[in-house]
Amino acid sequence: MRATARYARPDLGHELLSGRRVVDLSHTLTADFPLYPVYDPIRVRERFQLERDGFFVKAWAFDEHCGTHVDAPAHFGGEATVDRIDPAELLLEVAVVDIRERVVSDHDAVLMPDDVLAWEARHGRLPERCAVFALTGWGERAPDAAAYLNADASGVMHTPGFSPDATEFLKAERPGVRAIGLDVASLDIGASTTFPAHVSWLPSGRYGIENLARLEELPPAGAFVVVGAPTFAGGSGGPSRILALI
Repeated sequence: MRATARYARPDLGHELLSGRRVVDLSHTLTADFPLYPVYDPIRVRERFQLERDGFFVKAWAFDEHCGTHVDAPAHFGGEATVDRIDPAELLLEVAVVDIRERVVSDHDAVLMPDDVLAWEARHGRLPERCAVFALTGWGERAPDAAAYLNADASGVMHTPGFSPDATEFLKAERPGVRAIGLDVASLDIGASTTFPAHVSWLPSGRYGIENLARLEELPPAGAFVVVGAPTFAGGSGGPSRILALI
């Protein structure tokens, strides 16, 4: 009887999506997708061919933090590996904080506590269980690796991120925020060598999402995000399919 009940609502997905639009916030992962410089290149090869073997399989080799991906707490000393993130925290309401105007003139711009407070002045207090995404506009650069990583002549990257003041504020004053994310390769600004936003956020048991796409299609408030985090045993993170319901 329980098995029968499980499949008794074939229309459930349509009902849940009724009146909503699905936005894919994930970049397609390719061998030439821009990578944070410390990681090895992505390698892809065709292991089995349909014509030759009767089925099709590719073999991928990559570091966990590539493409649109989740940073698990364990990535910076937290307890939970990516397979141990609470499933209830993979479906969250999302607040989109727009800092694009500042990023245009300052590629090292960061999301600050005042940005969160300004969002709340317009939309009300952050939901009790939510994610906060920084819309920087940087995701539009992703097809061009040099523009996306934006390294200067010395090799220092200049890309926006979260300030540690913002992550500390969210932890202390808005503890219902369970995840942060942005349309950039790192939670921290590209020039950082100490990664203070990561160090502040991830050990608290919360997670991050990097390299998000199409954040500009989301409303500032009211959308929900479904995080398809991988279940790599003991993993520090991994490529993920991120969907928004608006």
